[in-house]
Amino acid sequence: MSTAEIEARTELQALAGATAEHRISQAEPRDFFALMKPGVMRLVVFTALVGLVSAAATSGTMLLGPATGAIALFCIAIGGGASGALNMWYEADLDRMMKRTANRPIPAGRVSADEALAFGLIMAVLSVMVLGLVSNWFAAGLLAFTIFFYAVVYTIWLKRSTQQNIVIGGAAGALPPVVAWAAMTGSVGIEAFVLFLIIFMWTPPHFWALALFASKDYARAGIPMMPVVSGDAYTRKQILIYAVLLVPVAMAPWFLGFGGLVYGATTAALSLGFVFYAIGVYRDKNTDNSNRAAKRLFAYSILYLFALFGVLLLEAVIKLAL
Repeated sequence: MSTAEIEARTELQALAGATAEHRISQAEPRDFFALMKPGVMRLVVFTALVGLVSAAATSGTMLLGPATGAIALFCIAIGGGASGALNMWYEADLDRMMKRTANRPIPAGRVSADEALAFGLIMAVLSVMVLGLVSNWFAAGLLAFTIFFYAVVYTIWLKRSTQQNIVIGGAAGALPPVVAWAAMTGSVGIEAFVLFLIIFMWTPPHFWALALFASKDYARAGIPMMPVVSGDAYTRKQILIYAVLLVPVAMAPWFLGFGGLVYGATTAALSLGFVFYAIGVYRDKNTDNSNRAAKRLFAYSILYLFALFGVLLLEAVIKLAL
């Protein structure tokens, strides 16, 4: 190797090192917060809160007071954030290829992969340990399993290997209210399982609607989402099937008695709306490539889940107050 080549390589290495140092120095708290997927965290915190309060109102067992309950909820939130950070760490290569994720902290160069991995692991360990200490180790074990399932089973295995990734992987997103229920009572009853099932059945039509209007992104990254593997028509059919199957599951709290009349009426009305929008997706031929029906269902699905759990929360608070 000539002297000029050696000097050129040295300069490139120095530039790479300086770039890495610059990247690390530019990392801000908001970048680490973004690693935690705050949009998903909101769902985690809210559904866990509903699980926590509903457990107290329904079971009559309260292992946690207001302060320890808040700490338990915070631990579940941090556990969810840890899952998001580990997901972004492992999927940085995919995020770089997708328009909607290219500006995430790692592909954008604001946070290094090593920082994200360390951040996620530290939060995972701390969230599980603190939850075990302030509540019980059964709940802590469920939280550890939730983080493992999302970060390893879903992110590392399912996401890149099967179009059913979101169906099976949806279990991780459905577990926060179960963890909260266990934190409050030390056990898990049929009510907690029903809350799990509502989110579990809601997840596929919610994310498949997103996959329909983001299918080019998924195809570019090589992610086997259902529209990429089986086509739009098959995906639209599956969305409608899951929307119909979701209705009796969503009504289950009323059938079982831990959801009141207001919950029953609200859920019946909103579920009809969900099926209506799913029919719209099924019938939409998307000739103008706008995917308007899928976008409407995606937006409505978020309102739907928050409304259902919001009514459950309100009824539980009223029951505790009486």
